[in-house]
Amino acid sequence: MKTESTVSNGILHVRLSGDLIGSPDTQQLLQSVDDHLGESVMLCAVDLSGVRYINSTGIGVLVSLLTKFRSRGGELVLINPADHPRKMLALTKLNAIFTIAENETAAAEVLKSAS
Repeated sequence: MKTESTVSNGILHVRLSGDLIGSPDTQQLLQSVDDHLGESVMLCAVDLSGVRYINSTGIGVLVSLLTKFRSRGGELVLINPADHPRKMLALTKLNAIFTIAENETAAAEVLKSAS
């Protein structure tokens, strides 16, 4: 899995690509998010358009990220999940828990209205 993180306009943008499965990369992702939370970033947009496969560990990582933000009064939005991640979110009924936006602009609007 490849991860890119940037902060703009108070929103942490995380772009994931490859397979979201249990690996050292997921620990780096969680640590990176923790670092940004320490900088008082309360909003996060996770772009899943480049994730081709996700397993239960990957789902757990997304739930963990959501919990980190919501427990601090923030919010997290998933952007345009690719086919397999979208099916996994539906299968686990987590599509009812996560806010899903179709693009970065829509995600920013949802996050700004939530803050």
